[in-house]
Amino acid sequence: MPESSGRAGFGGALRSEFTKIRSTRSTAWMLLALVVITIAIGALASFAAARNVDASGRYFDPTNRSLDGLYLGQLIIAALGALTITSEYSTGMIRTSLTVMPRRGMVFTAKAVTFGVVAFVTGLVASFGAFFLGQALMSGKHISASLGQPNVLRAVIGAALYLTVCGLLALGIGTVLRRTAGAITASVALLLVLPLLVTTLPQTWQNDVNKWVPAYAGGGIFATKPDPTDPPIAHDFSAWTGFAVFAMYAAIALIGAIAAFRSRDA
Repeated sequence: MPESSGRAGFGGALRSEFTKIRSTRSTAWMLLALVVITIAIGALASFAAARNVDASGRYFDPTNRSLDGLYLGQLIIAALGALTITSEYSTGMIRTSLTVMPRRGMVFTAKAVTFGVVAFVTGLVASFGAFFLGQALMSGKHISASLGQPNVLRAVIGAALYLTVCGLLALGIGTVLRRTAGAITASVALLLVLPLLVTTLPQTWQNDVNKWVPAYAGGGIFATKPDPTDPPIAHDFSAWTGFAVFAMYAAIALIGAIAAFRSRDA
């Protein structure tokens, strides 16, 4: 009997979190912006590649080019991940949620699962939309890719996984910090600023550090060929291993988040 009510309780928590996401207008607009911007930037990058006679070089990756919008899309989903929890603290809604469902671990798990599913589905729409439009724009120059080619389907689905992990990483940071500005700033620093800082290091250091930087480690999942601007690294991670490293950062943030969520007052 206790097991049954436990499952029902978690199901109710999931429905509650889904209702929050579905009924919040700003969330819907941010998800729409994620899709539109990812597809639009990918289309612009693909159109530019189609006009570039050198785009057919051996290292040109048409799949990755059509997914160029992810570099801005990751910031949108990170902001949304942070807002998913910090907005409840700022409005005091978190107290209501915990009054209805006092089991904090269950509440946070339901929030993370619900957000992760929504982020992944939205990421799939954005990545497949960007891929198909981008390849259509490049097909006239015979530099496009198809889902049947090696690593292409992995890269497109991997793009959605990458966005999902970006959002969950920010959700974890937001839960620990409780402040929207601080959580978004920290997420942007990890995803955007840290990779830029690494480029200032001596080249020999970059070879060892790059693969451990969150965005670099995870970014290989939506590429099908090595980046020609990067020097070959003998012990660089494979696409899935690098993504696992990226997911590890998110897992650490979420573990810290659930510990903080359970131990601190709302």
